[in-house]
Amino acid sequence: MKNKTLLISVLACFFASLLFSQEEPKLTSKDSIVKSSWMLGLGYNIVDDSGDVFDELFAVNSQWNALPYPSRISIGRYFKNGLGIEAIASYNKYKVGKIIDGATNVEESDYLGLDARISYDLNRLVGETGWFDPYLGVGLGYTDANNNSRGTYNAVVGFRAWFSDRWGLDFSSSGKWAINKESGITNHLQHAAGVVYQFGIEKGLSKKGEEKLALIQAMEQEKQRVQDSIAAVNRAKEEAALAERLEREREKARLAAVEKAKQDAENDRRKQLENKIKDLGHVYFALNSSYLDRKSKSILDSLAVILATNPTMELKITSHTDSRGSSDYNKWLSERRVERTINYLRDKGISLNRLTYRGLGEESLMNECDDNTYCPEEKHRENRRSEFMLIGL
Repeated sequence: MKNKTLLISVLACFFASLLFSQEEPKLTSKDSIVKSSWMLGLGYNIVDDSGDVFDELFAVNSQWNALPYPSRISIGRYFKNGLGIEAIASYNKYKVGKIIDGATNVEESDYLGLDARISYDLNRLVGETGWFDPYLGVGLGYTDANNNSRGTYNAVVGFRAWFSDRWGLDFSSSGKWAINKESGITNHLQHAAGVVYQFGIEKGLSKKGEEKLALIQAMEQEKQRVQDSIAAVNRAKEEAALAERLEREREKARLAAVEKAKQDAENDRRKQLENKIKDLGHVYFALNSSYLDRKSKSILDSLAVILATNPTMELKITSHTDSRGSSDYNKWLSERRVERTINYLRDKGISLNRLTYRGLGEESLMNECDDNTYCPEEKHRENRRSEFMLIGL
């Protein structure tokens, strides 16, 4: 016995030294990314208001209008869920000789754009791509161009290229459609390129950083497990065989008592919940209807309170009809009733993942009122119901 215990101790020490000798991974700045921030942008904008939409998209000499100095400024707030809210102001000039609204421009005129948009970071869908940060967006704006003002619907596609957490380049193209199109006003394109600066940054772990953190925690747990094993072996060396056996028996008895008490408490809790649900009664429906009346909603409100205060509780809901009407129609009607029932609970904040539900039509009547038996309306009403059954805690 002593030799066996000594061997176990030696092996545990060997594996512990092998584990501790490995180089531990550490979190670094490369494992974190920007989760949310404010972003300020300054750059150039190019306007293509030729009126041909996507034809001759790159006709720079004849259709693109640009200024030799920065003519676009933006500010935006970007959130952890990938959404961003931006405000953009841009200025430009329509040059003489350019194609504007389908005609050659003969007089230089100003262009002013004020836009607001919501964008979404596509990295949230495809995974982090390092310096490359593509996005899509939609928005509304006001444009004064070619001596005409208009409201616009906007759509944008673009990407940012980051050199650091704070500095990067932003490239985008926007389509701008007039809301109230008047004679001579065409839709146009607006391209942008500029520098962006992030501030008010909130950082978090990247996917690789989260994986590394999980690995570090797993290694710490394994170290602790090995240390506990060594301590247990050392204690075991000092204990007599009889003491070990008695301790195991006491522990077994204690765990059995704890488990029994836990099971009894769970059974009592289940019984109490079943009684509460039973006391609520059924939700009843009018003939050929799936709508919930005030009394039914009151019952469902009470049921929602029970579910909310018991977040691990799972419920089975079945809805039924009386025997009148065809089986197919009653099946459909019961499915409508169960949908009304679960949707009401969902609107009260109850997750549908906790609910098992089914419409059973006229399959499960509460009384003798089948197709071959005459019954008064009161008895038929007993079958037009949604009922509830506790199926799990």
